[in-house]
Amino acid sequence: MTLAITDPRAMQIGAVAARTGVHIETIRYYERIGILPEPSRGMGGHRLYTRAHEQRLSFVRRSRELGFSLSEVRALLALAEGDNRNCGEVYTIAAKHLDEVRQKIADLCRMERVLQDVAAQCSQGAVPHCPIIEALSGTST
Repeated sequence: MTLAITDPRAMQIGAVAARTGVHIETIRYYERIGILPEPSRGMGGHRLYTRAHEQRLSFVRRSRELGFSLSEVRALLALAEGDNRNCGEVYTIAAKHLDEVRQKIADLCRMERVLQDVAAQCSQGAVPHCPIIEALSGTST
């Protein structure tokens, strides 16, 4: 649907940014890389965003909050907007991402244990050998 320049529902970039929680520069970036279709422009050259732009930006923002990459977001958008929505393909993308999130959590837990062990060895005083520095430099005994 194309809005007329004088359509009162059209929003300028600041309004759509406020409504979606997406920064203005991010909105412009999404336009440049094709995540967000370029909006029509008003007589003064201002971008005029529609409700469809707002909904798409909200979808992208929420997807990014959940850690989906831009390529995953593109794929999800294509599946969400296609005539033949395929929940199986959406599930595959989400399940793969969930596996990656779980791996990151496991990695963070391992890092926490190592840091906790090394920090527990620290006397926090003025000593010739610091166990944290030694562990980071690979010289711990």
